[in-house]
Amino acid sequence: MIRPILVLSGFACLTIPLMPVQWLLNRFNLDSASELPHRYHKWVCRLLGINVYVDGQVAKDKPVLLVANHASWLDIPVLSSVTPLSFIAKKEVAAWPFVGWLAKLQRTTFIDREKRSAVGETSTEIMNRLVAGEFMVLFAEGTSNDGNTVLPFKSALFGAVQNPDANIDLQTISIAYTKLHGLPIGREGRPRIAWYGDMEMASHAWQLLKAGPIDVHVKFGKSRTISGEISRKQMADLTEKEVRRNVAELLKKGVKR
Repeated sequence: MIRPILVLSGFACLTIPLMPVQWLLNRFNLDSASELPHRYHKWVCRLLGINVYVDGQVAKDKPVLLVANHASWLDIPVLSSVTPLSFIAKKEVAAWPFVGWLAKLQRTTFIDREKRSAVGETSTEIMNRLVAGEFMVLFAEGTSNDGNTVLPFKSALFGAVQNPDANIDLQTISIAYTKLHGLPIGREGRPRIAWYGDMEMASHAWQLLKAGPIDVHVKFGKSRTISGEISRKQMADLTEKEVRRNVAELLKKGVKR
């Protein structure tokens, strides 16, 4: 009981003073607006006891859309701790108490998947931000999973890289949670870390705070240039297969270490 209270207290002391600072950085469009969330999430991971192991790195020689699997709300601080980036999220996240504020401060792009016109506008916004040099993460499953598998990727937002004039690459990120308290997490234990379905976030977060140190592995795939002939469906299939293969590999290796 003491550990989660201490962690929450530390989180509040770290987060609340930085929120107006980040708002000002965004307001005046300063370069450090992307760097502060990166450093902040490094601190958050240390505070939560998350050990992040990284294989590879984000491509930095041209615009790239990062395509990832999604198992838990922990994916946000984990990926943000690796490199400065922003996320693409469903519009409902913007209305979540407190979480929505943090997402907006990290310049998350919110999408309305129910409206085709809105998806098209969002794709244009994503393309413009990528061309401007930002790194953005698309959780292509469209929802989170149980941590043991990868759900089929949805193709709608791959339109952001379909414009050949934009010259945007695709690069996958695979995330796998492998150990808890230094002990391997099996198939039955991994959903304890994952946040999916109709789980209530506050109670799930409380249980994780009590759980202790967590090992997570992040693997970057090679960036690939997309030709104008490839469809969004083909992009989704291509990246899904790579992420699925890498997640299986990470789960296997992580348990053996």
